[in-house]
Amino acid sequence: MASWFLIACVVIAIAPVVAFWYGRVRETAHAEGLRLALVQSAARLDCSTANFATLVALPPPVLRYFRRVLQDGQKVIQAAQFNQTGVLRTDLKMSHWSAFTARQTVVPVAPGFVWSARVAMPLAMHVGVLDSYLAGTGSGRVNLLSALAVAAESGQPELNAGALHRYLAEAVWYPTALLPQFGVLWSPIDDHAALATLSDHGVTVSLEFRFNAADEISGIYSPARYGRFAGCYRQVPWEGHFSDYCDQAGLRVPRRGEVGWYDEQGALQLVWKGELREARYEFAP
Repeated sequence: MASWFLIACVVIAIAPVVAFWYGRVRETAHAEGLRLALVQSAARLDCSTANFATLVALPPPVLRYFRRVLQDGQKVIQAAQFNQTGVLRTDLKMSHWSAFTARQTVVPVAPGFVWSARVAMPLAMHVGVLDSYLAGTGSGRVNLLSALAVAAESGQPELNAGALHRYLAEAVWYPTALLPQFGVLWSPIDDHAALATLSDHGVTVSLEFRFNAADEISGIYSPARYGRFAGCYRQVPWEGHFSDYCDQAGLRVPRRGEVGWYDEQGALQLVWKGELREARYEFAP
């Protein structure tokens, strides 16, 4: 009897450890599966270089931007990997910011991305966040200690549109994705702004890009991006800023970015501030 009791105690003691280990393996496999599916979904490129001669009809600030951040004949980005650090908050009224580290995979020729982050929590805890956009489907997943899934959603039309908006905004980090050959339609606004429109799998989004005196993208703006507030999706004005441009693999991209939503009083409330720590690019052959 004593031996069976001892065995039972050991099983009870190690069961949570085994469950935790299995959960982490499952969540890691899920993220890697999304990355693999994203890479495999890449479309074949008809044109693998940037040709400035074909861009002369673009709005002037857009043409100046491409001349600033690319080189004529530049090979386009087929895939990219980023490491990021920063802080975020999940509520516009929340005063506390949580530190995060993140890894992002982007495949502009898909188009799509997978962003996996580790967000610090009190008492040495953390949550894992996995956001993605793949084959027209946006998804989000939150897990405790990178092991226990506590929230997940995928495929809602509002989520799909919001994820495509994010992909378009973050193209400042993979700028060849903003070329017309990737399906981006540019419309003039003024000498320091232009509207970019992108359609994918039946979803169409538009985003205002703003350019500074150095012909770099300094900000983006949408009057109505879908976001989740108090458990419901609503279209709310959304804005982002980019700064501290540097050279990466022959490209010029910002090191820092921040985004936020406008509250009911019309004030911009930032919810994400990030810094690019490492960027690796795979160019089309």
